[in-house]
Amino acid sequence: MDKTLKHRDIVKQLLTQYNELLSHCPIEGAETEVIFDEERDHYLLFNVGWSPQGRVRGATLYIRLRNGKFWIEEDWTEEGFANQLLEAGISKEEIVLAFQPPNMRPYSEFALA
Repeated sequence: MDKTLKHRDIVKQLLTQYNELLSHCPIEGAETEVIFDEERDHYLLFNVGWSPQGRVRGATLYIRLRNGKFWIEEDWTEEGFANQLLEAGISKEEIVLAFQPPNMRPYSEFALA
C-alpha cells in the first residue's frame, strides 16, 4: 500500500475512534464533527454549536499530512495524538508537533519539519 494511503487510513481510523469516545460524554448543545479532506490532506475533529455558556467552536484535533509526515497542528486530547500514532506503528521521524514553535521542536523527540 502506498505510504500516503496508509497514513490517510491511520489518521481517519484514529479520528473516528476519538469521535466515538467523545460521543459518550458530549458537550451540551454542541456537536463533534469528523472532517476528512483527502484531496488536501487535512483531518479534523471539530466541535460546533451552542452550550449554556455560549458559542462552541474549535478543533480538538487538527492533523495535516505534509511531505510524508503527520503535522499535528492542534491537539487537545489527554493522551496526545502523537502517542496514538506511535502505537499505530508510525515513527517519531514521521511526526511533527506543529503546535509547538519551530525553535522549540529540536527539544522534542519528534521531527522538526
